[in-house]
Amino acid sequence: MLIATGGTAGHIVPALSVADALRESGCEVEFLGGDRAEAQLVPAAGYKLHQIKASGLSRTSRIAAFKAALRTLPAVRSARRVVGEFKPDVVLGGGGYMGGIGGIAGISKRIPVVLTEADSHMGLSNRILARFASRVCLAFPIEGRGGDRYVVTGRPVPVAATDRSAARKRFGIADDSLCVLVTGGSLGARSINEAAVVAFKDADFEVLHLAGVRDLDSLAAPRDAYHLEGYVDRFGEAVLACDLAVARAGGSVFELAAHGCPALLIPYPYAAGDHQTGNARWMEQAGAARVISDADLTPELLARQVDEIVSDPARLKAMSAASAALARPNAARDVADQMIASAAVVRGQAD
Repeated sequence: MLIATGGTAGHIVPALSVADALRESGCEVEFLGGDRAEAQLVPAAGYKLHQIKASGLSRTSRIAAFKAALRTLPAVRSARRVVGEFKPDVVLGGGGYMGGIGGIAGISKRIPVVLTEADSHMGLSNRILARFASRVCLAFPIEGRGGDRYVVTGRPVPVAATDRSAARKRFGIADDSLCVLVTGGSLGARSINEAAVVAFKDADFEVLHLAGVRDLDSLAAPRDAYHLEGYVDRFGEAVLACDLAVARAGGSVFELAAHGCPALLIPYPYAAGDHQTGNARWMEQAGAARVISDADLTPELLARQVDEIVSDPARLKAMSAASAALARPNAARDVADQMIASAAVVRGQAD
């Protein structure tokens, strides 16, 4: 099996979960990617990474988008060479521009392609490639995407952490304290980072603030019980250690659900198709989250909204139960099974 993905940890971590499920089934798994997060995370997890040069299409600069498009053809040729040498039974387009390039390479080599879609809105690459894929594994039900080709698996996430005491010890959080998680993904979310350090400077609860790698050096923890970190591995332990998350609403909402963590979600306003708002509303409608817009975000509003939730234990408990009910713990296994089934169909036809 060849898994093509790249970019941020938000793409790589789910793909690694699928890889682990495939390996448990006896499959040989390798990765196709570039030089971003995958360059560190994939080898660290024990998988071979075939690196090629490519970049995503800019959504803000036509010149940058044109330059990236020019690099796409050489990238596809490189991906086809990897596919030709490795000869996978199935290619997984695991998200990001690299997933699209790998998907094109697989289709052009007449190899079954399975796609994963992590959000409530189909990304550009997946919209283009879906008609050629054997299966499209959706994290959310998407209107107009039905029939045998589409299957709702949820978003693959690592196995949920279970030792809350150990998780709290890792981050220096007292066992008997209330703790709020602040996170904006592996890169970070500047508006959330800046609002949180002001909003929670005098709060009577602990804060675990994962600021991401981009903004960490520009931030300072306002008090002793404010734990400021950059990017951390085993993110599930950070979720388990906390009682409420203040977060963006990317595919990581499934990791919150896996740990039964309620949330105050602030969708990234420039996400393609505004898919983060769709993700956030999905949690909100289930009673697992509140949603505020990035445009409305201020330290005062953030402090008030969090205080309303954490000061009401019954509400916090109900939101936690609603979050847990959304979990799809078998998502990685289900995606792996779709890949194995696609390979079996082709082999059966050959026989």
